[in-house]
Amino acid sequence: MLGVQDLYCAVLLVYNDINKTLPGPYHDPPTKEEVNELLKLSDKNEDGTLDRNEFNTFLETFTKTVSGRVSTNILLFSFVIPTIVTLSRPRAEQLPIVGPVVKQAPAPIYSALMTTLIVFIGGQFKRN
Repeated sequence: MLGVQDLYCAVLLVYNDINKTLPGPYHDPPTKEEVNELLKLSDKNEDGTLDRNEFNTFLETFTKTVSGRVSTNILLFSFVIPTIVTLSRPRAEQLPIVGPVVKQAPAPIYSALMTTLIVFIGGQFKRN
């Protein structure tokens, strides 16, 4: 029988491995409250713990949630952001104040700065 504390520790371990292995930003694990909600959805006999069958249900739901969160980040950092950075450079070079600096910047420096800026701005929207 597994309770919320056991499940939460396991979820943190999974996210620790994900963050060590996968590219892109840090993937925030679900909160203990979110894990508890998943437990409640899977706990058919409502005893506050999961037996083997309930745990299988929990794993199915958790896997769908994790794959959705992580695949979105991988897609963003592998394709979307690099495309935005590449397509934005010619326009940035035409800006009055920063254009000359952008023209002088090596492509890797420009890409790193723009990616950092996009991530920072995205993080600000995520918090609000």
